[in-house]
Amino acid sequence: MVKGRVEEMTQENAGQIEVGSMDIHQVMQHLPHRYPFLLVDKVMTCVPGETLTALKNVTINEPFFPGHFPLKPVMPGVLILEALAQATAILTAKSMSDEPTGDTLYYLVGIDSARFKKPVEPGDQLILKTGLVRNKRSIWKFDAKALVKGNIVASAEITCSVQSA
Repeated sequence: MVKGRVEEMTQENAGQIEVGSMDIHQVMQHLPHRYPFLLVDKVMTCVPGETLTALKNVTINEPFFPGHFPLKPVMPGVLILEALAQATAILTAKSMSDEPTGDTLYYLVGIDSARFKKPVEPGDQLILKTGLVRNKRSIWKFDAKALVKGNIVASAEITCSVQSA
């Protein structure tokens, strides 16, 4: 794993042009997911080919909270990883072209070195940070971190594959 790649890339890109933020409507143009599986609410910053920072507002109304866990609701770790994977899909799309074409799908093909540090609870704002480590042909590898209040709650290396729909 490339430790700290997200932070390094943010510093490297200090003088580069960033893509503006994306609201939920623009996010939905780039991802095929819909409720209840759309886990990115907003893209805050994006430098195509480099980094992306997105936001997931975690509310008590999430469909998984009644069963995970009724007395102490906690966002499942696999859904935190899915949110990070969706953020990597948006970064991949923005790195390949600026406009969504609808004929491309981004498949999750690997998760390595996944770590969970703290639980994510209703009311938290989950900040999703992902940085491109490398891409070769249709395979893209990312360093991804999820943060709450500036503290890392989960991290992983995420690999996706770009395929025609």
